[in-house]
Amino acid sequence: MRIIGAGTRQGFEYTVHQTFWTVPNVVTVLRFLLVPVFVYFVREDQYMTAFWVLVVLAATDWIDGFIARFFNQMSTVGRWLDPLADRVAMIIVTLALVHYEIAPDWLIWAILIPDLVLFAHAALFFAGTPHLSVSGMGKVRTACLMISLPMLLLAQLPEFQERLNGLFPLVAESLLIAGVVMHVIASIDYLFQAQAKFWRLRRAGINTWKRSTWARIGISAEQQDPLLTGAVPRIPAEQQEQDALVTEGASGSGSGAGSAPRRARVQ
Repeated sequence: MRIIGAGTRQGFEYTVHQTFWTVPNVVTVLRFLLVPVFVYFVREDQYMTAFWVLVVLAATDWIDGFIARFFNQMSTVGRWLDPLADRVAMIIVTLALVHYEIAPDWLIWAILIPDLVLFAHAALFFAGTPHLSVSGMGKVRTACLMISLPMLLLAQLPEFQERLNGLFPLVAESLLIAGVVMHVIASIDYLFQAQAKFWRLRRAGINTWKRSTWARIGISAEQQDPLLTGAVPRIPAEQQEQDALVTEGASGSGSGAGSAPRRARVQ
């Protein structure tokens, strides 16, 4: 699960659709709907059922991203809906596990505080996600959390408490602690990356609060300034001249860019 948009995939071309009705967005909505289902089964002490709901919930995060990239169904809605679903799911799942005394109390603060800091920074400096690339630490962090949280559910069942010579609950808690430590470290790393990206864009004369101009002006500045490499999405070379004409025409007439899909390359 990504942290406020952290995790921009690199090295592929994609078309940005303006419609909500894409398969990845439907899968993302399904993730929203599974969250209260998970909470219900945890409340009813149906831990095995809650375990499988959590597995499906976590799998949808991979499925929607895979479909969006493989079948070229990226959308403007999906860009903010997917990370929002990730954070809502993670926070509510954590709250449920803590409330029903399955996870320790400190877990919610260890997850929530870094996320709130990143959210506030993104809103203050970028008026949205800064589109950072995912780090190795972030990937390992996610793996540890996505393995340990379901294991905590299984550890509530008598038949699993004796697994691994009675060490199953200890293994689950150890993975959880490792995931939380890496979550804090990865969040600090993302915060420094976001701040560095903010200053790079500002030095290039780009107002990061104006998302509509950031996408186009940022592309041109990035191509001219190697310091901005990887900072913002860039478009294929054959469309640069056409996009420049569109931008010039829009600024001259006062009208915004059209709603046609855009192509971009993330470097």
